[in-house]
Amino acid sequence: MHKIIDPKAAPRHLLPAMLYLLHPWSRAFSARPPSMAVAGLICMLFSMHAAFADDMDIVQVKKALELLAPGLKPDSIVAAALPGLYEVTAGSEVVYISKDGRYMLQGDLVDVQTQKNLTETKRATGRLNLVNAIGEDAMIIFSPKKQQVKHTITVFTDVDCAYCRKMHAEIAELNRLGIKVRYLMFPRAGRNSPSYDKAVSVWCAKDRQGAMTRAKATGDIERKSCANPVERHMVLVERLGLTGTPTLVLDDGRILPGYVPAQRLSKVLDENRTSM
Repeated sequence: MHKIIDPKAAPRHLLPAMLYLLHPWSRAFSARPPSMAVAGLICMLFSMHAAFADDMDIVQVKKALELLAPGLKPDSIVAAALPGLYEVTAGSEVVYISKDGRYMLQGDLVDVQTQKNLTETKRATGRLNLVNAIGEDAMIIFSPKKQQVKHTITVFTDVDCAYCRKMHAEIAELNRLGIKVRYLMFPRAGRNSPSYDKAVSVWCAKDRQGAMTRAKATGDIERKSCANPVERHMVLVERLGLTGTPTLVLDDGRILPGYVPAQRLSKVLDENRTSM
């Protein structure tokens, strides 16, 4: 009578031996070349072993995460490019945890041969996902005609920020260059401040684009109140760790802080596209 063994309940180091014992034909064929069918079965079984090992590693990584950040639900846990590490992403945050769950590495992983920052690429993807999750119906958008859009940028802006005003003064030029600008509010003075009230008033105006332009040109805006997404914008600011305005999120998710003249910005966006 054959004894039934559950591979998942067995210690990891015994699994290869179990596979051998569970399949006597593997011993029978050890003295002569196996058939294609048998060779395929052997490959399949050892693939199952590798997958099982990966599952056990992820269990250890999750245990480590629970110790480090109880309740955190990561977006992904995948094997990192560096053997022995797992890449854990949550929003725009990326950390690396050893497969035994003992060590955590926080920093940038760079492929020396390609000169590519693998960590920043993942951060950028997560950052763009967070921004896009806000939805364009919760943004104030200045855009060229749809067929003329070459790039889309998202700008965290403050009505009372001098460099935000300087950037907005070039909004027509940005659109002419094919750049769609999506504004999210970031009143740096914080909640319950005049800047916050202005952000809400711009959103609540009948003509939001006109209100944004007037507020940035003069600093004045008729005070209004309504249901608005400004608080959601502020939560996103905190999650992304932003500190200044204007802050630009490019169409590949990378961050560009501060004012950049329209022509220079267009060149940067074009260069980014060719390098993606």
